[in-house]
Amino acid sequence: MDIIEAGFPVVSEGERRAVELIAKEGLRAEVCGFARGVKKDIDAVVESGADSVFLVIPASDLHIRHKLKKTREEVLRLTEESVEYAKDHGLIVEFGPEDATRSDRAFLKEMIRASVSAGVDRVTPPDTVGVMTPEGTYSFFSELKEAFPDVPLGAHCHDDFGMAVANSLAALRAGAEEVHVTVNGLGERAGNASLEEVVVSLKLLYGVGTGVRTNLLYETSLLVSRLTGIPVQPNKAIVGENAFVHEAGIHTHAVLAEPLTYEPIPPEVVGRTRRLAAGKHAGSHGIRAALEEMGLQPTEDQLREIFLRVKRLGDKGKRVTDADLRAIAEAVMGLPDTRAIRLEELAVVTGNRVTPTGSVKLDLNGRLLTEAATGVGPVDAAMKAIRKAVSAVEPIRLEEYHVEAITGGTDAVVEVIVRLRKGDRVVTAMGVHGDIVMASVEAMLSGMNLLMNGRVR
Repeated sequence: MDIIEAGFPVVSEGERRAVELIAKEGLRAEVCGFARGVKKDIDAVVESGADSVFLVIPASDLHIRHKLKKTREEVLRLTEESVEYAKDHGLIVEFGPEDATRSDRAFLKEMIRASVSAGVDRVTPPDTVGVMTPEGTYSFFSELKEAFPDVPLGAHCHDDFGMAVANSLAALRAGAEEVHVTVNGLGERAGNASLEEVVVSLKLLYGVGTGVRTNLLYETSLLVSRLTGIPVQPNKAIVGENAFVHEAGIHTHAVLAEPLTYEPIPPEVVGRTRRLAAGKHAGSHGIRAALEEMGLQPTEDQLREIFLRVKRLGDKGKRVTDADLRAIAEAVMGLPDTRAIRLEELAVVTGNRVTPTGSVKLDLNGRLLTEAATGVGPVDAAMKAIRKAVSAVEPIRLEEYHVEAITGGTDAVVEVIVRLRKGDRVVTAMGVHGDIVMASVEAMLSGMNLLMNGRVR
């Protein structure tokens, strides 16, 4: 990234300190702090050690009257004074005339002129509530670029109508030199333009490089999702769990022959791997390929029976995980139970003023492993104890965890689905139990056994 808006320093001491820590990292990127047209906001950015400020002052009459309760003339003076103040304090200034896309165009240009006369470095008129269309965005930035040919323009698009990425690309086509993006499209309300979607679209659809190492996009997405606690929807472009998963038979058959048939983006470009999923729409070619990746070679008759059992499960509305597919195949092929890990004992302690603690004893191919761990709750403690015990032998990472109640009431049966990774291999597994801790443990151990026995990716 070229510029990182690290936070809003004036909002709290913790926020200012966070920006300060990022500014001290010696990153190649310019570190920026957010500020309103208020001196104390700008002072906080200066104190944080940031290189630049994204200075936001309302431009639409709606915001000027109802939020600022000022006149247009007062806003013009505020713009000039704020930019001058920030420049005098050594900051690079990027000016954001807020709600620019709903403002009076003539007044917006007056604001930009005032910022330019005060020495502004960049101007980024935000589509604050995401009301622009790609056609409107192209016209908007073309007009501003014609009026201010020497001023670097940026785009800041929100996704209220689902067009933030399309609008960002339209702005760049119209001459904008900069675009604001967020990992996973995070942001106020429906979010901002997605980093991964903008970057990959520029790279593969427009042939425009950005300097972003796209092979790290998925890894970064997972990290941000884990740290923020905000999951990524499965069908999200580029980084969603299903973005490179193929189930439908007509798709898997073609993808096995030539990936380009149903993959406009090569998975490795964004740090992903292709996965063939079993389910009611699966074809025999896809199921055979998935089994071969597990190291299983069923006969034609066995494959037919596995195929029918998978279909029956899918017709019942059940998600067929990798662990389910292997279990079905082993049963049909008459293979011995190949579980490397067996649960011998599990104990969880939790309660008021008690740190949740889980202790576990596992049999790993005849070797007893005993570990204990604390967590934020009983499930977390149990899962951490298992990972801790197994990690001494196999570095397995939990990437995703989903839980859903199948039945109602306090004694509900719950279904837990986990996604585990070992190196470049990824598997999904499920556990179903009346006890959420046991359902989680079953899913975890099922997935770990699959990773240790198969070659699933």
